[in-house]
Amino acid sequence: MADGAIQADRLKLLIERIERLEEEKKGIADDIKDVYAEAKAVGYDPKIMRKVVSLRKMDTNDRREQDDLLETYKSALGMD
Repeated sequence: MADGAIQADRLKLLIERIERLEEEKKGIADDIKDVYAEAKAVGYDPKIMRKVVSLRKMDTNDRREQDDLLETYKSALGMD
């Protein structure tokens, strides 16, 4: 029974840690939202900024491949 209590204590600590991290994550998400709102207020397009952030996270080769595919699809649809 003592072993079960130890495991319950460990589980409780892990859950509490996750809850604290979730709160931090929410705080960071709110901060990011504020930065996009600030950017919009000075004339930047947050939607495009999000796309740029996403592209910057990608590997260069993956980004080039995606760009090539996009151009191929646009060309096929007469969107040039």
